[in-house]
Amino acid sequence: MAFEPSFEDRQDFADAERGFIDKLEPGIIKNAAGEVVWNIDQFKFLEQECPATANPNLWRQGQLNSKQGLFEICPGIYQIRAFDLSNISIVEGKEGIIIIDPLVSCECAAAALAIYEKHRGKRKVTGMIYSHSHGDHYMGALGVIPADAGDSIPIIAPEGFIEAVMSESIMAGPSMRRRGAYMYGRELPRSAEGHIGVGLGMGSSTGLTSLILPNTLIQKTGDELVVDGVRIVFQMVPGSEAPAEINFHFPEFKALCIPETATNCMHNIVTLRGAQVRDAKAWSGYLDEAIVMFGEESDVLFGSHNWPTWGKAELTRRLEEQRDMYGYMHDQTLRMMNLGMTGVEIAERIQLPPAIQKAWHCRGFYGSLSHNVKCMGGVEKVCTLGQNFIDAGDARFAATLLDHAYAAEPADARVKDLLATAYEKLGYGAENATWRNFYLVAAQELRTGKGAGMIGGGSTPLGPTLTVGQWFDVMSIQLDGERAVGESFAIDFDVVDVKERWRLVLSNGTLHKRDLNAFKTAPASDANLTLRMDKAELLEVLRGKEAGSGQAQGMLGFLPS
Repeated sequence: MAFEPSFEDRQDFADAERGFIDKLEPGIIKNAAGEVVWNIDQFKFLEQECPATANPNLWRQGQLNSKQGLFEICPGIYQIRAFDLSNISIVEGKEGIIIIDPLVSCECAAAALAIYEKHRGKRKVTGMIYSHSHGDHYMGALGVIPADAGDSIPIIAPEGFIEAVMSESIMAGPSMRRRGAYMYGRELPRSAEGHIGVGLGMGSSTGLTSLILPNTLIQKTGDELVVDGVRIVFQMVPGSEAPAEINFHFPEFKALCIPETATNCMHNIVTLRGAQVRDAKAWSGYLDEAIVMFGEESDVLFGSHNWPTWGKAELTRRLEEQRDMYGYMHDQTLRMMNLGMTGVEIAERIQLPPAIQKAWHCRGFYGSLSHNVKCMGGVEKVCTLGQNFIDAGDARFAATLLDHAYAAEPADARVKDLLATAYEKLGYGAENATWRNFYLVAAQELRTGKGAGMIGGGSTPLGPTLTVGQWFDVMSIQLDGERAVGESFAIDFDVVDVKERWRLVLSNGTLHKRDLNAFKTAPASDANLTLRMDKAELLEVLRGKEAGSGQAQGMLGFLPS
């Protein structure tokens, strides 16, 4: 069942307008030659009611993202939004300011700094942070500091930053920019019939780009720096939204910056432009770690896209729901895959938990839960088209069409028969033996219901050799999230002989693990249950044995003795 967020919930509008100081009028930024590189005024049509040519949810997101200007996040931290695809943030230190993520274009970064200086006075830049390796977070650097400034101030980035920039923006850059032109709708008219934003923001500027090399690399979670009197605590989150990325906390401001791992929309695991595939499991884990490390010490959460969230309870809920969203997508995809479902079938089947579906910040404005395969005129018409292509000798395209129909209506006898016929024709014509086997086994399964079986058995001696954390990872992808979605608990495990302490948290149908030894300050002791045992005893419990019974129920089915 699909759930929708409420349009009566106006909290995002209050947050997007909170702390407003001034805006750019007109909202146009030009380069030295007088050419327009950014025009936020093109989106004023979004102030009207949503027409039939747009999805109302996406229209609402465009209304929020197009609110431009200088905003105060808290005394001493300011943000300029909608001057480009990303936000630029400014933290005031003892002698100057620290810049966070200087946008796509130098002209836009300079305009952002100018509107800040108009209201807060001219201050020298005493540090700059690149949160991660995507161009909208570093390419405007020369708009706020001169090229040689890196010799005198810290330019901070995560370890692996340059390598990631080389890989994604240079080696694969031309192909990604070509696909990005489609993804970001660069040539579309800004109108109710055309471009209404990209979910994360309103689009990318077209000005001068640059890169000032970082001179200070963050290497591990918990690293701290004091820049211009401002204490910053860093969290490494590689392989989440970017190959090299950091979150960071400002303890004195009680402000947590999560630049792009908890945006106000669902993000991409696989992007249409072809960026590196993200690790959804790690992403979810990083967000859980951020909650433990910084949640209790934060009053505001802000990032380099969209708008902030204020209030400890509110920002914690946002982080938890984002954590559960990415964890659920990962775990349930693997669970369904292990049950034999194909990618198309999973895309048709999977739905996020109701609480996540109803959260505006988890909607698929930028990333998408599935491609939402729709049959062309219904299953009957697809079957007719499939038969036509089979008759014409194009079994490959017939299989493509009919596979979509089968994903939508797996019990339809005609769909199964036609798809089996297409597979048989492909198999009979295949020179490659393994391709032939794939096609014919699939056809057999459609006609008889007999599955492909498994290569080898399901038993493995690896159980005792894996770590406790790996056991919990196995549990997370065996959990039926659809059935568990209404339950929540926290269980602590004190594994005495190996001196490990773990917590399992069930939330929104997603099981999260926490290594309690990894945190300097242990989370509050609010577990529903605490178990103390040796590692071998824990394995038996996870296999399903009741204490003292000697009978296994198989919780970890592929970790038997």
